[in-house]
Amino acid sequence: MFLDFGQLAAKDRYKLLTATVVPRPIALVSTRNEDGSTNAAPFSFFNVFSEDPPLVVLGLQSKPDSSPKDTTRNIRLTGEFVVNLVDEEIAEKMVICAADFPKDESEIPAANLTLAKSRNIDVDYIVDAPVSLECRRVTVLQFAKTRDLAVGEIVGFHAREGLIDPDTLRINWDKYNPIGRLYADQYIHTHDRFSMSIPAYEDAANGEYSEIIGDR
Repeated sequence: MFLDFGQLAAKDRYKLLTATVVPRPIALVSTRNEDGSTNAAPFSFFNVFSEDPPLVVLGLQSKPDSSPKDTTRNIRLTGEFVVNLVDEEIAEKMVICAADFPKDESEIPAANLTLAKSRNIDVDYIVDAPVSLECRRVTVLQFAKTRDLAVGEIVGFHAREGLIDPDTLRINWDKYNPIGRLYADQYIHTHDRFSMSIPAYEDAANGEYSEIIGDR
């Protein structure tokens, strides 16, 4: 089966992409409104892009009338944002933030989320999140009237107490349960994990890789 994307409507491309490129991490992005309040909006068109420099990318969407959504406008105006990662503990609160709140009305009180001052930027981070990444805008690229791509440099990293070993910087996976976005209203847990070891070239070339997959 082959589908020519140039012949498909945008809504059909969206349906296919969001249902096949899965699971996707979820960023609950906090930004500062013009009145100083904090906006929070979830994004699954999101990922880390690089560690040197440490970069994240966000797919920003406009409203149906092509006017920018609050997150897009705020990132353009302030140049700062926080990526708060979503785990099982705040999943329902994240969904509340996805509701169509009026312009400049903060989602934080309705979602019963707690804010704290960031260290290196002037945008609050969400204390309830397991990990929060303080970001400064590097660039925002506009590809269409309704679609921007924001690139941000991570300048600060907050983690829930006990989540990261301060000496090894390793994650305690018994305490970290992020969720992933599938499609529509479908999400996924991350409990079912397995390991795979990269084989040496000689083993891979000879087809000797029966022990790559570890315990499930």
